[in-house]
Amino acid sequence: MASTNAPVLKLSGITKRFGKLVANDAISLTLARGEVLALLGENGAGKSTLMSILFGHYVADEGSIEVFGQPLPPGQPRAALAAGIGMVHQHFTLADNLTVLDNVLLGSEPLWQPFSRRS
Repeated sequence: MASTNAPVLKLSGITKRFGKLVANDAISLTLARGEVLALLGENGAGKSTLMSILFGHYVADEGSIEVFGQPLPPGQPRAALAAGIGMVHQHFTLADNLTVLDNVLLGSEPLWQPFSRRS
């Protein structure tokens, strides 16, 4: 069970390399309940790479991620979604007829749900 005192999100020592290029170098951050965090930086600073690691699109070469004190399995977007992590991609095309929330959730719904048997 997750601790109520645990940070909402904790990234510890996240490092990601692409060949000789170090995109993220030992990034650590903690997000407390009720806190808002902005991740700012120049183009190529590694912001999108870090968010892709958090969401499970990439696997960090080093480091760990916890959500409410529980380890987040690396490279598993479904685990990120189950932990309450969503991602609006940088080159994402929004559906104008949907709300902001609906756009964020778009694609996270199961496409096929098993039929339930009626008694």
